[in-house]
Amino acid sequence: MIQKTHIQRLKLSDFRNYAQASLSLGGRHVVLIGENGAGKTNLMEAVSFLSPGRGLRRAVLSDIARVGAPAGFSIFAEIEGMAGEVQIGTGTEGGGDDEGLVRRLRINGTPVKSVDELTDHLRVLWLTPAMDGLFTGPSADRRRFLDRLVLSLDPAHGRRASDFERAMRSRNKLLSDGRFDPSWLSGIEQQMAALGVAMAAARREMLGLLAGLIEGDRQTSSFPSAQLALSGFLDDAADRPAYELEDRYIQMLASSRHRDAAAGRTLDGPHRVDLQIRHIEKDMNAERCSTGEQKALLIGLVLAHARLVGTMTGFAPVLLLDEIAAHLDEGRRAALFDRIDALGGQAFMTGTDKSMFSALGDRAEIIAVQDGRLDA
Repeated sequence: MIQKTHIQRLKLSDFRNYAQASLSLGGRHVVLIGENGAGKTNLMEAVSFLSPGRGLRRAVLSDIARVGAPAGFSIFAEIEGMAGEVQIGTGTEGGGDDEGLVRRLRINGTPVKSVDELTDHLRVLWLTPAMDGLFTGPSADRRRFLDRLVLSLDPAHGRRASDFERAMRSRNKLLSDGRFDPSWLSGIEQQMAALGVAMAAARREMLGLLAGLIEGDRQTSSFPSAQLALSGFLDDAADRPAYELEDRYIQMLASSRHRDAAAGRTLDGPHRVDLQIRHIEKDMNAERCSTGEQKALLIGLVLAHARLVGTMTGFAPVLLLDEIAAHLDEGRRAALFDRIDALGGQAFMTGTDKSMFSALGDRAEIIAVQDGRLDA
């Protein structure tokens, strides 16, 4: 049985347009209603900082603190989480530009070294209007989306990715300096191969699990189904052992040193992967679908992944759904809310019109947002 995680209390200080704000929540879904610019997305961004990474906007730390604030921002949350009740506090210390700021994290009042520990307590997933161009935008956006999906199931994936990037930067620096020392480069390339093949395996495993779940839901889902595939790195790797793939990637890197030096970057690796998405029912690549079809396809994909996270971890994730109902008709909105509720977790949703959420009934509490103020 999938268990519920939810935020019981949230307190913000000097976060975006909130000088001070506090919410006490009962575990139901949360609907934030207010005009554009009132601070609805800002509040959801604060919740997204209860997971590893840079939040749903991927903002630099220096842009987050309220303008005119004497110090950095702080976020405090009391959570009924995967390990029971927990208090989480995070925020910034230091001053000046982003390089002078440091994000700190405390769990139950004790400082922790890595934000990865947040995944022991909560999994947070989101869908924002900025993601509407996912299918037609650059491959880097789809790769980032893909890695967020993987990270919610495999918290070690983020560390592997950052270690790979660090090793790749070292290789690029050696090549750009003309230092083709075989012992140095071979050591770095072996590290890149082990990390890169592990990243590729984690991505393939997640997509395989998600594909099975999507196929099982096709007959009952009110949203179109997505077919997912990877291209751009070891495309035929599915049934091959890791050691064979590592050897192949090592050879690939060794033979491309002069080419990569001329290009100023490494041209082969997991950092070049693209996520290919196809609308199953229409048998059409997602990038060719209409804007409405793309939105529905993305909603269906995010909800399917949320269900997968609940199935694999035993705990429903917290969902952040910004302007989720804006372009859906009444029937599809009702179906969406039923799907969200069936996941068994807590969802935060935003909108400008309270009536668009009437189908939720008493399953949600309505919070009015105005100029950085909250009124439950």
